This record gives sequence, structure tokens and C-alpha cells, in this order.
Amino acid sequence: QVQLVESGGGLVQPGGSLRLSCAASGSIYRIYTMGWDRRAPGKQRELVATITSGGNTNYADSVKGRFTISRDNAKHTVDLQMNSLKPEDTAVYYCQADVYTLETGNTVSSWGQGTQVTVSS
Repeated sequence: QVQLVESGGGLVQPGGSLRLSCAASGSIYRIYTMGWDRRAPGKQRELVATITSGGNTNYADSVKGRFTISRDNAKHTVDLQMNSLKPEDTAVYYCQADVYTLETGNTVSSWGQGTQVTVSS
């Protein structure tokens, strides 16, 4: 099985910054796309950002210009640098990865347990 562990969440004031990190481990052969999504009370799940193994990125309109996603293919990690945070960014953030594993012989989507980000005064 593949495990994803997020870290870096916490409480920040509006306008502040936070950096989330995610590390994947397990029987990984190759990770194609990695990303972050979030879930907040009263809101639908939102895909925040994705990055391919080649470095192509996509962002939700709500975070463009404020968030930056990056990855280290060798270390199987992905980060999300969040700047100019707003109260509406408050959510549980989940790391996601599309992983090809030899144990399944297929590409599967895996998620971490999530890390809480709270933006409040």
C-alpha cells in the first residue's frame, strides 16, 4: 500500500503564509500526478492544485497567484506554498497522488489523512 502523510498545517492570520508538505511512501514504482485538494464546512471538495511528473501545474481560480505547488520526484514529496491566505482558505487539506505500484499493476489514486489549515484573526 501507498501512504501519504501531510504536515505543516496550523493557524495563521489573514495575509500570512503557510507551507504544506506531503511525503509518499510504500511500494511506489512511479508517481504521475500529485496534488492537493481541500474540504471546508459548507463547501464541496475543491481541487486546489496539481503537478505532473514533468512539472506541469494547474491551479484552482481561487488560489491562482497565491499558492505554488512543487514536487521532488526523487523523494516522492509534494509541497504547497500558500501566501496571502484568506479566511476562505480555511479547510482540511489533503495530499493526493496517482501512483503506479507493482503490487496492483495499475495506477491508483491515494490520499493522505489531511492537515487542518485555519486562517483567522
